[in-house]
Amino acid sequence: MKKIIGNSNSTLRILGIDPGTATTGWAIVEEKNGEIFSAAYGDISTAKSNSDDSRILEMAQDLEKIIKKHKPAEAAIESLFFFKNQKTVIQVAQSRGAMLLTLRQNNVKVFGYTPLQVKQALTGYGRAEKKQMQLMTKNILHLNRIPKPDDTADALAIAVCHINSRKFNNLK
Repeated sequence: MKKIIGNSNSTLRILGIDPGTATTGWAIVEEKNGEIFSAAYGDISTAKSNSDDSRILEMAQDLEKIIKKHKPAEAAIESLFFFKNQKTVIQVAQSRGAMLLTLRQNNVKVFGYTPLQVKQALTGYGRAEKKQMQLMTKNILHLNRIPKPDDTADALAIAVCHINSRKFNNLK
């Protein structure tokens, strides 16, 4: 058994990110005294009419504003997984790369989780349906309703996954 070291009264603030080109979901989830709650969440949306480089710059700039405002200790971001649509995977990879660079430039430690890991951490079942994930996230964080768009709900789930993984893996 690993010994947990630290001040139980301290607040841990995690930034969850579900990367995308059109919409990137983000969430700030905090843990204090063993309680997990949502501090803020939303999405970064870009116009399809803008060039890819303009969209990526806009996402990075918006993420930097979120980091400066909320000052997360760590970030959890969805890892890439197999996509059937190669165009989609390239766009998501570009977005994720911009997010990783922005986090690194702002000295935020980053952890990646696959959708399977997130589902397993929240529901105990790696093939849980999206609706099950959303309901579990809503219940864990004591939210009045499931956040929209889905990317935002996914970002909340990714942050909760990281908090639970930290406990299990005794991350520092």
